[in-house]
Amino acid sequence: MSDYIIAPSLLSADFARLGEEAVNVLKAGGDMLHLDVMDNHYVPNLTVGPLVCEALRKYGIKAPIDVHLMTRSVDSLINDFAKAGATNLTIHPESTDHVDRSLSLIHKHGCKAGLALNPATTLDCLEYVIDKLDLILIMSVNPGFGGQQFIPAILEKVKKARALIDNSGKNIRLAIDGGINADNIHKVAEAGADMFIMGSAIFTQPDYAKTINTIRNELNK
Repeated sequence: MSDYIIAPSLLSADFARLGEEAVNVLKAGGDMLHLDVMDNHYVPNLTVGPLVCEALRKYGIKAPIDVHLMTRSVDSLINDFAKAGATNLTIHPESTDHVDRSLSLIHKHGCKAGLALNPATTLDCLEYVIDKLDLILIMSVNPGFGGQQFIPAILEKVKKARALIDNSGKNIRLAIDGGINADNIHKVAEAGADMFIMGSAIFTQPDYAKTINTIRNELNK
């Protein structure tokens, strides 16, 4: 895939006016919305549930919603978020006893399936479930909080994941999440990522459109 996806992460948006923020960042050039779901068990933070995803749909959001489940248990949430309007559902291998079964469940509910790997999680498990993946998400920070610094060693991991995807011959997105901004996005794209989840880099700026345009210009270099 040569086309790039910018997925603004609503974790960094103003939750008091989340619907408005979602509309504005999509109008500014975001391709899809990213929703971080944290349960204060798998990661040390508590964020949103299926009702927020459903509320965004009711507000009128038609764009894809990419849901990242950072939770200790995922199977029941897969069902709930699929019903709430999620497009993609990404899980962590540590959060389910049966990764293959959970990925199949995501597809059963009509969503695209992703597997997220924390900075210290190896790529090994991808080999055995790659036929069920639409998305691989490389975490370039330890999950739980927005605004963290990018871990440079992850670039090599992105390269290896890209090689794995290319060798599989499958149409799989390679996403990255954590500390991505206009200063490092070109290097990350060169390493092989084609989907960029960005929160504070966009939502802390006064002009979303200008920021996203700058990001795309870096990608086009």
